[in-house]
Amino acid sequence: MPNSRRMYSRCLRGFGLVVALSCCFLTVKQAVGQGLQTENAETDSIRGTVVNSLTHEPIERALVFSPDNRFATLTDSDGHFEFTFPPSSATGGGEPSAGGGPVSYPAPNRPDTLMARKPGFLEDRNRATNLSRAGKQLTLTLTPEALIVGRIVLPSSDDSDRIQVELYRRQVRDGRAHWVSAGTVTSRSNGEFRFADLSAGSYKLLTHELLDRDPLTFDPRGQLYGYPPVYFPNASDFASGETIQLSAGKTFQANISLVRQAYYQVKVKVANVPAGGGVSVVVSARGRGSGYSLGYNNQEQTVVGMLPNGSYTLEASSFGANSASGLLNISVKGAAVEGSRMTLVPNSSIRVNVKEEFTSRENPILSESVGIGVGRFSLQGPRRYLNVYLEPADDFGLERPVGLRNPSERGDDSLAIDNVYPGRYWVRINSSLGFASSVTYGGSDLQRHPLMVGAGGSSSPIEVTMSDNAAEVGGVVEGITKPASETETLQLRSRDRLSYESSAHVYMIPLSDSSGEFRDAWVSPDGNFNLQQVPPGVYRVLAFDHPQPELEYRDAEAMRAYESKGQVIPLVAGQKEQLRLQVISTSE
Repeated sequence: MPNSRRMYSRCLRGFGLVVALSCCFLTVKQAVGQGLQTENAETDSIRGTVVNSLTHEPIERALVFSPDNRFATLTDSDGHFEFTFPPSSATGGGEPSAGGGPVSYPAPNRPDTLMARKPGFLEDRNRATNLSRAGKQLTLTLTPEALIVGRIVLPSSDDSDRIQVELYRRQVRDGRAHWVSAGTVTSRSNGEFRFADLSAGSYKLLTHELLDRDPLTFDPRGQLYGYPPVYFPNASDFASGETIQLSAGKTFQANISLVRQAYYQVKVKVANVPAGGGVSVVVSARGRGSGYSLGYNNQEQTVVGMLPNGSYTLEASSFGANSASGLLNISVKGAAVEGSRMTLVPNSSIRVNVKEEFTSRENPILSESVGIGVGRFSLQGPRRYLNVYLEPADDFGLERPVGLRNPSERGDDSLAIDNVYPGRYWVRINSSLGFASSVTYGGSDLQRHPLMVGAGGSSSPIEVTMSDNAAEVGGVVEGITKPASETETLQLRSRDRLSYESSAHVYMIPLSDSSGEFRDAWVSPDGNFNLQQVPPGVYRVLAFDHPQPELEYRDAEAMRAYESKGQVIPLVAGQKEQLRLQVISTSE
């Protein structure tokens, strides 16, 4: 939030300078070009109001600007703003339309899109307003930020210790929800903390551990004490912590009391560490996000640190070309933990075999030239059109997916995924030709179940069957705001990416007991959409007035809310289906 306020202040200072220079320029222009003003007496203007999306009250001193930062102004006390420009006829040009006439793209002296911002409100770039669709009277909305504030309470009267507090947010990626870190703050000397600039959603809050090194009571030779992590309001693990349901514009009060406990030394020897690589250590106590931490002594190749009584899982991972990982369970029971040993095992390399069952050769595959090392060469076989990657299936964290390795030399058409850490993964297939009709591993269907990777690698390959015997789905979405003319439609398609990001979106979601793969498509400004290469299966087709990045389409329970919406259609190979869908309003 402080960064947002500084940015806003810089924008205001820059805006003030622009206004001052503009005034000087207009004075000179008025003195020199009086006749030109008379000739072009009529001016083009844009007026509007910035309002609170929840209360619909006007917002004063909000900054209204174009995404390219060429235009900016502040709203008045009633939330009003206005831009005035030379008449549209003063600037011509454009490209020919389908009927042979020019398309009047937004002139260089006027913006084509406007946005608004103000400290205390969230900025959503996907909600930019396209002027060619909105007319000259605009209403821009800003959603007020939500806050989580609280205080860390220590058992002693001295609350001068600063505690790190971490916030996790439930976030949906690729149709599944994950808990990801939303930031860390340090409490003030009185224990107060504050998380600002938050959007509506589900959150969890925890403190990081803190060793008690009060100079008045600390004895380096005696028993050491500390404050273990606490999950709001007073749980000892992530799963038991309360989920904070935060709505827009609301402030949630979260006070946490810490308990002082004895801490004991932990030393774990690590064997088989690859040369030249560092080691990272993750400490888990009944689940991820524990708030505990241990370090790694590279010279002694030892995991070192302190922990209170409890059961823990230590995960050590080396990073580099020859990565390795290891896991060890330990228990701290009123004494130091020494003499334990963890052995790192090289991470897996998984082969990928591809079987092609293409029936059509109408769409030739272009050879792709790539650069590896100092040479360049063309990819062959599935490498030309296929990408296979593994996405962690754990609901905690959003680790980067790992994909196919690069070819090692000219003529290397083998497919493999290297440096795969032990764990559970969803196998994702991206292809510019056809679709994956089957993905298996040792007899397991990887389109329905996650891939289990153990320590030490695997000799079994991932078997992928590619096909192009798909269906095609198109149609019209009814109930969306359409452009006024064909010229405006061409203008939006050609010029305005932001208008697409704010337009309707169609989702094809396979039912849980059927085959098929998730597909989605933008809806053009005139309401039409088209999806090709849709795998056979039974789908629920939904149309929303805006993209739904938080749609948990892979969660059958979450999708029950849409059982009465959209259309359910069965698709077979070669089928061409035309639909008429009613748009689902996201403002309801």
